[in-house]
Amino acid sequence: MLTPEQQLTEAKQRLRLPRIVVICGSIRFMAEMNEADLRETEAGKIVVKPGWDMKSPHGLRPDPVEAEALKARLGDLHRAKILLADEVLVVGGYVGDSTRAEIAYARSLGKPVRFTPPEVAPDA
Repeated sequence: MLTPEQQLTEAKQRLRLPRIVVICGSIRFMAEMNEADLRETEAGKIVVKPGWDMKSPHGLRPDPVEAEALKARLGDLHRAKILLADEVLVVGGYVGDSTRAEIAYARSLGKPVRFTPPEVAPDA
């Protein structure tokens, strides 16, 4: 009997989907994430990345109480993106606690993790 993750992998193969890469990293590197998105898309991959920069001004910004709940929901959503992906690309020159947790989650699922720039790759 296959695990749900194995079923997902087999379904993606049957559908002949291109590889899916999820971009992770600090939101302060959103420009670099967009550049990586272009490179990965050009290489024929499906790219998913954070969809909301909560640090930049935006008209849809919730009040502080709602912001904490939204941040938690966005974290859950990003972990779902990691689960869906075939590989993870960590972008930017800094790996903080949130990104480190995403890397650990990806590795616990057996997902390959790449870094750009490569010298920021943490040992754990």
